[in-house]
Amino acid sequence: MNPLRKQRLLIIVGVVLALSAAIGLVLYSLTQNINLFYTPQQVVNGEAPLEARMRVGGLVVDGSVRREADGLGVLFDLTDGAGSFTVRYDGILPDLFREGQGIVANGTLLRRDYFEADEVLAKHDELYMPPEVQQALERAGHPAAKPATMTDAEKGSYGY
Repeated sequence: MNPLRKQRLLIIVGVVLALSAAIGLVLYSLTQNINLFYTPQQVVNGEAPLEARMRVGGLVVDGSVRREADGLGVLFDLTDGAGSFTVRYDGILPDLFREGQGIVANGTLLRRDYFEADEVLAKHDELYMPPEVQQALERAGHPAAKPATMTDAEKGSYGY
């Protein structure tokens, strides 16, 4: 084999190996950082992986909010009408957080009935529900799944 051809072949093989390694590392990183959404029913049924980062969403169960005496810890139950589990959040809850409201929490599922949240997101007004939560409630047949309708005056104040 000609030394020039051999050198070109080695360069091409080296570039292909380097590109393969780079693509492999990027794909591995993406799978580690992906944040999938699960409903309470999926969590209770065991469809959500334990000890994995994820988002969960549903309605805060009325009368379930419990504040820990020694700090900012809050426990509350989350449901979609078909499943329910406890969420613990250590921090200041959003101003719009309240019982009976749709929320989305980011964190880690430690057990099928216990979720440790590091971020809680509340809907921004009484007419909005996160799309994932809305679909989960509709599938579970929950009465809160009916979308609210806006009057013409409300549409005007929101710029519709």
